Amino acid sequence: MPQEIAPTPTPISPSEIRTLIPSDTPAPTLTIAPTPTPTLTLTITPTFTPTITPTYAVLRGEVLERANCRYGPGASYLYKYGLVAGSNLEIIGRLDDANWVQLQAIGGDNPCWVKASLMDVRGDVFSVAPVYPDDAPLPVSPYYAPLTLREVTRDGTQVTVTWYGQSLSAGDEEYENAPLYLAEIWACENDEIKFTSYGLWEENITITDESNCDGRAYGRIYFSEKHGYAGPTEFEMPE
Repeated sequence: MPQEIAPTPTPISPSEIRTLIPSDTPAPTLTIAPTPTPTLTLTITPTFTPTITPTYAVLRGEVLERANCRYGPGASYLYKYGLVAGSNLEIIGRLDDANWVQLQAIGGDNPCWVKASLMDVRGDVFSVAPVYPDDAPLPVSPYYAPLTLREVTRDGTQVTVTWYGQSLSAGDEEYENAPLYLAEIWACENDEIKFTSYGLWEENITITDESNCDGRAYGRIYFSEKHGYAGPTEFEMPE
């Protein structure tokens, strides 16, 4: 029986040998991401600053002599009603300088103004609230229009204001030869703003106004009739 001859193995080429050997692949490198630094957030709580409101007094006063109580703080304002000597009233307001005070019946609601020297005020009159003009408006005329300014001029410390006039209808004057116009002036004098009121018959007024005050210097002009005032027509003091 013929003998089997083993097949001759096929030689392997060097390139095939390299393929069979595992490549030297480096092991994966573990990369550690840096831990983020936390951001500090500041919460600012606003500080509460309380508003301090002045506390004012309501005083009592006695009328020293018969007096005219007016719609505003001055003799140039319209008459409102009369006061009888010996009457006791509430003092509820004042001008800044306290030369005129606002008063009413005790528990009443119909205030008017009288010169402080005609009252025996019980207490410090400067403890009463200064109310004019912001908290004590004048009565408004329903029958006449506000005045129209012509010009406001300055010559040194003298300011002259002129306006176009109006005439009253018969029966609308407060009394014979009553002023047709009311001027309210806040002007600089001796380093402070001072208030003065004027009753006028002509369509002009000249005011002394210095220029070294802190605060607003200005004026108002009204047309006056027995029912109230038409206006105001305001103006600023010129530079």
